[in-house]
Amino acid sequence: MTVRLTGIIPALVTPFDADGEIQEAPYREQIRFMLRKGVHGLCFGGSTGEGFALETEELVRLAHITVEEVAGRVPIVAGIIANSTREVLKRGRALAGTGVDALQITPTFYVFTPDDETNFRYFESVARELAVPIVLYNVIPWNLLGTDLVVRILEEIPNVVGIKQSQGNIHRAAELVLRAPRDKVILAAIDGLLYPCFAIGAQGTLAASPTAAPGPCVRLWDAVQAGDHATARAIHDRLLNFWSLMPHDNLPACVKYALQLQGLATGVSRAPMPMPSAAQKAIIEPALRALLEYDVA
Repeated sequence: MTVRLTGIIPALVTPFDADGEIQEAPYREQIRFMLRKGVHGLCFGGSTGEGFALETEELVRLAHITVEEVAGRVPIVAGIIANSTREVLKRGRALAGTGVDALQITPTFYVFTPDDETNFRYFESVARELAVPIVLYNVIPWNLLGTDLVVRILEEIPNVVGIKQSQGNIHRAAELVLRAPRDKVILAAIDGLLYPCFAIGAQGTLAASPTAAPGPCVRLWDAVQAGDHATARAIHDRLLNFWSLMPHDNLPACVKYALQLQGLATGVSRAPMPMPSAAQKAIIEPALRALLEYDVA
């Protein structure tokens, strides 16, 4: 049941056609592209992959495709974005036999905010029933898991192997690096600030910026590991500028456009999410081009 998630883990986009059906060939090519860039893991069905709009059967289909393409080269994380214990368990059980290495699971998110004890019991029951490695996905703005609660979950629920800390809070990420058990991983999803997160000890990232620009993010990771902070800082400056300019209202669609600029067919987003406007494209392209000066070969 042990899986070690570290380094650069892109959150794959899900290519759809105009009817909202998954396009398998572009999805496979995206996986091959990421592997050629030297990423250290892959995640599907997350926020960037429009996991909130995917059905259980579609998650299972993506799992089989991803496992086949990866062929054991890097760990695979499957995203589950659902709003009840029952639905999370349904999806988790469906994914259990597909060969994925871990599940990334959000807290519940519809309108009501559970207290800490309710959130703990939610993850405790899901972890007990599924008995697979789980990554907490701390992303829901009105149900953010506080540091004390996260540390308790990491200490008391053995198969919760780490957390993807999102929501732009580098202070929270720093607290978790300091306080989390040493055998649990802190994956920073603070897209424009990956360099300082790595420098303070985050074991990697599972995020959208490595999807949009996997090559530069791999180079950033490698530079930090090698102690080459001059190169890391140079990449950071470009990445921060790119991510500060990146439109976020339709972020998955904008990440798809960034990949299109690198030669990938990524389809469209599932309605009602719009694809990038001309104005958004005009912002994305020059900032991405500057960042890609640090692409890997």
